[in-house]
Amino acid sequence: MTGQLIAVVGPSGVGKDSVMAGLVAADPAIQLVKRTITRPADLGGEDYTPITPADFAALAKEGRFCLHWQAHGLSYGLPAQVLDDVQAGQTRLANLSRSALTEADQIFPNLKVLNITASVETLAKRLAGRGRESAPEIAKRLAQATKPLPTGLDIVSVSNDGPLEQTVEAALSALQPVKA
Repeated sequence: MTGQLIAVVGPSGVGKDSVMAGLVAADPAIQLVKRTITRPADLGGEDYTPITPADFAALAKEGRFCLHWQAHGLSYGLPAQVLDDVQAGQTRLANLSRSALTEADQIFPNLKVLNITASVETLAKRLAGRGRESAPEIAKRLAQATKPLPTGLDIVSVSNDGPLEQTVEAALSALQPVKA
């Protein structure tokens, strides 16, 4: 039985969390990974396990993450159990940084990358609407939006400029062409 990690990537404000929730709701075989992040618990957004940088470093040293990386001044980790689940034939869905994809591809056989895109106008509107970043921080995030993905990966891309339901349907079709 072949399991799979679906690594979701895309620029800030593209709607990764919303698309991921839609995928999980549409297909019960896909289960969302709860990441561990060195971010305060009160910032909202995704459901994650908040942790201090010192505790994160200790867990990483103990091998409690199957994958961990740094981005935007924070540390992110996927629990070691995720690799066990995938090796047992299950499908897991996780929000990853583009910088972690090459390592993820080495760790997870059958890695699939779901690249979610949107226009710069859509991204700017969403980032401003969530109210977590200043105008200079938004500009910095928008400048990173077109950063290329590593080569040699199994990547499917979908646009999230339109209705969420349309994006979720397109993603499911691209991820599971046999079921579509």
